[in-house]
Amino acid sequence: MSEKITGGQLVVKVLESLGVTHVFGVVGGQTLAITDAIIDTPSIEFVHTRHEGAAAAMADAYGRLTRRPAVAIATTGPGATNLLTGVGGAFRDSSPAIIITCNNHGENIHKDDAQNADHVQIFAPFTKYARLVAHGSAIKQAVEEAYINAMTGNPGPVHLDFARDTIEQVVDNPPALPRMHPSRSWVGHRPVPAPKQISAAAQRLLAADKPVIWLGNGGNRARAADAVLDLADALNIPVITTFNGMGAVPTTHPLVFGALSRMGTNLTTRVIGESDLVLALGNSLNAVSTGRWRLRLPEVIQVDIDPAMIGRYYADVTTGVVGDLAAFSNDLVAATADRATEAKSKRSGWIQSLQQAEREWWDLSASLEPENEGTISPAVVVRALRDVTPTDTVLIPDAGNPGVWSFLWEMEKPYRYIKPVGFGNMGFALPASIASVSAEPDRPVLALIGDGSLGMSLGELETLARRGGPVVIVVLNDSSYGNIRQEQVLHFNGRTIGVDFHDVDFAQVARGMGLAAERVTDVNDLVATVKDAFASSQPFVIDVVLDRAANAWTYPAFVPFEAAAPTPRQDAD
Repeated sequence: MSEKITGGQLVVKVLESLGVTHVFGVVGGQTLAITDAIIDTPSIEFVHTRHEGAAAAMADAYGRLTRRPAVAIATTGPGATNLLTGVGGAFRDSSPAIIITCNNHGENIHKDDAQNADHVQIFAPFTKYARLVAHGSAIKQAVEEAYINAMTGNPGPVHLDFARDTIEQVVDNPPALPRMHPSRSWVGHRPVPAPKQISAAAQRLLAADKPVIWLGNGGNRARAADAVLDLADALNIPVITTFNGMGAVPTTHPLVFGALSRMGTNLTTRVIGESDLVLALGNSLNAVSTGRWRLRLPEVIQVDIDPAMIGRYYADVTTGVVGDLAAFSNDLVAATADRATEAKSKRSGWIQSLQQAEREWWDLSASLEPENEGTISPAVVVRALRDVTPTDTVLIPDAGNPGVWSFLWEMEKPYRYIKPVGFGNMGFALPASIASVSAEPDRPVLALIGDGSLGMSLGELETLARRGGPVVIVVLNDSSYGNIRQEQVLHFNGRTIGVDFHDVDFAQVARGMGLAAERVTDVNDLVATVKDAFASSQPFVIDVVLDRAANAWTYPAFVPFEAAAPTPRQDAD
């Protein structure tokens, strides 16, 4: 580079070379050398938010949906700490993101300057990589290293803290940058499992009578749906997912039986309880999946790209395979081909019994009638919306009950479902919806948001109105922190504290922020309104008055199958 540029301009040029197209954030005095440079970079869109936490959630969602990192940017002190919850969500759910904080002048960092904070110490526990960049000559290498860390192995967020003078001052002898950075060509490559491991796994899989594939979030990260379903079809193996693995395979496939996690389900706990071998593919076997490891498992073959996750739990019954789970599945199909017909035949009776159990399971949620007149059951909301939601829609449930009720959602296509699981951070779904239409402006989004979560992200309704796009926000409004309220009712003799709100008409609030909106109390009105909302291709908020009598903790379809529950409530949390 021959022209004189500032450190902030160099940061943006390196990001552009690495293929970054979106920056989400709130500007501040310390950020201006970077955000100003974005104005002159047409390939990068800056989406300014009402709160830094929303910006981090947007970067998280963008990474999940595209497998490419976006940037979340904030100023020093409170700007940086406001990012932290969203960064924790990206870290726990393995989403690539580049988190940029802009600190005070280098000589004043760690002194009593305005809004002083040690950003690297703050972010280090929630990122794969965190460092202070205090010299212009270090900018290029720091951004490159951060990108490689975000994208390789188990993906996740990375953090760069720039000293203010580093990005405001002119960089001496700025480095040349290619239009397309060479790192982009290889960071997505994933290691292939060893042939000996494939052979050993094949023999055990053929010998098993009732093997099950338990697919985790790694299935989403590897985009492994086709490979996993080919394996399931070849050998007649039922597939279940973790809570975080939902969306990794279409739920409409005849061998896919839903998610096993916390509150369910009656069907998936039966599948795992009857199995004699578990293929844990991209599945960390964490607390959310296993009822804090009270779930009893048979022998396990655990496949993961991160060797540190293998055998971390259930080590006494686990055999590990390091590598890409799609490659593992494809190689396993080839390795078992000569005996696949025999294996498939011996499992046909079991599969038929599970498919009958699945039909019976759906019958458990067939009722349309709420217990309280003038309200709608959350199960009815989810099942009714399936019929009027475009197939290509991204479903984004927020933390708490919306995610639990989404067990009743069916997906014909993979990779169109995201929610906050590992960190359980409320206020995720609205910002995530904005990230989705930022990534693909014409792809529809349906967000299921509890009134508690919406209260934590309410300002982003204005961001949605400004951004636009085919986003339908359905507010599951029970005037409470519903999931916690239900737990109190169940376990504390009906006594509640700190969970109830006044009734808020979120449709009226949304209209005040520039969005089309309606409040509904009848399922037929809900269906008609959602259908019209998607047809408009514009943001729309639907405030659904929810039946407070419906309790996800005791809902029949979510209560564990008795034979799969040797200890009281595996899913209690």
